Amino acid sequence: MHGGKLEGQVPIRGVIFDVDGVVLDSMAIWEEAGARYLRSLGRDPGPDLGRILFPMTLREGAAYLKETYGLSEEPEEIEGGVLAVVRDFYLKEAPMKPGAREFLTELSRRGIPMAAATSSDKEQIKAAFERLGIRQFFRGIATCGEAGEGKNSPAVYDMARKMLSCQREECVVLEDSLFALQTAKAAGFHTLGVFDRFSARDQEALRKQAEIYLLDLTEQEKFWNYFG
Repeated sequence: MHGGKLEGQVPIRGVIFDVDGVVLDSMAIWEEAGARYLRSLGRDPGPDLGRILFPMTLREGAAYLKETYGLSEEPEEIEGGVLAVVRDFYLKEAPMKPGAREFLTELSRRGIPMAAATSSDKEQIKAAFERLGIRQFFRGIATCGEAGEGKNSPAVYDMARKMLSCQREECVVLEDSLFALQTAKAAGFHTLGVFDRFSARDQEALRKQAEIYLLDLTEQEKFWNYFG
């Protein structure tokens, strides 16, 4: 059922937010990090570098940069340099997605606890949240690194929900990633899909899989119409 409240639905006692692409408009850095790193070395990146690197792992990307641009640095050093670019972005630049602050504020006003579940580094997410003045909204930040598994497992969502002291069927998971949302759904969480341009090719499937789908968090009224 889409777009309406379920009869007899269990009241929502917690909301779990993915961070990149849901709370923060931060996915672009993974396209830009390689180019920024090369510029820091005085090199001119190719026009399609971001598109080429985006689907690669960090290790694959470092090897590609070394080979393609003839870098003297070893792959491990390149990895570290790229990660430093990413950390700097979270510390100084990463903006919020539209409507995020207002939605977090309204959840807080209604007494609904929140946690984050992310694949990113905890310290850089904390730094971004603190810079943006939203850290106080989250009871905790659960990471895939701490959970020991990626989002093909519900482990990180379970870590987050324990921070909220609620059961799976009492929690809503917000995701922009199709496979992550499918993991949460299969585990018994309520699901809300959020559009992000970097996951655009999966958005129609995300819309169909999620209980609710939002173009961005300015559409929070749909959430309250369904769960309120």
